[in-house]
Amino acid sequence: MDFIQSPELPAPAGHYSQAVVTRGGLVFVSGVLPARDLADASFEAQCASVFDQCEKILRTAGCGLHDVVQCTAYLAGVELWPAFNTAYAGVFGEHRPARAVVPVPGLHYGFLVEVQLVAERPHG
Repeated sequence: MDFIQSPELPAPAGHYSQAVVTRGGLVFVSGVLPARDLADASFEAQCASVFDQCEKILRTAGCGLHDVVQCTAYLAGVELWPAFNTAYAGVFGEHRPARAVVPVPGLHYGFLVEVQLVAERPHG
């Protein structure tokens, strides 16, 4: 398997990879939080940051958001669900990966959203 580190993003602070690509071409993106300087930013700005980082990680792995097959989103409160759905639809458009949205009591550093993805790298 290949361990992915986007040159466009800071290295993870913990003992994990930004993503792992299996020999079969599945790309597992670790949970992505917004950029650290956005702790007090709006939920929409945090979502934009998360999806921007996901896109950079996927690009480094040889694929893109259009290759995502599954998304798990953790939200710091069920009341954020409609705003997340709007941000998600804006990012994915007509592409509709399988998805789970999990309300949680809180996220690291006080963030409001964390996203984890699985994608399939195109062959060739």
